Amino acid sequence: MKPTPLERAILAAGSGKALAELLGVTPMAVSYWKVRGVPARQALPIEKATGISRHELRPDLYPVESLSAA
Repeated sequence: MKPTPLERAILAAGSGKALAELLGVTPMAVSYWKVRGVPARQALPIEKATGISRHELRPDLYPVESLSAA
């Protein structure tokens, strides 16, 4: 099965704990996002920290691939 954008972000950061530290949230928050989805306020910080585009993380908010994510 293909990894979700959040799973790819976790891999890019090294672990869920590492992603949480980069974002200043708890590892439990990152785990929660696996079930509930990435919160709108976290899409840009995740993109900045991991390179996984905001469009992939939240296509409902960012329907067009951003040129700055490339």
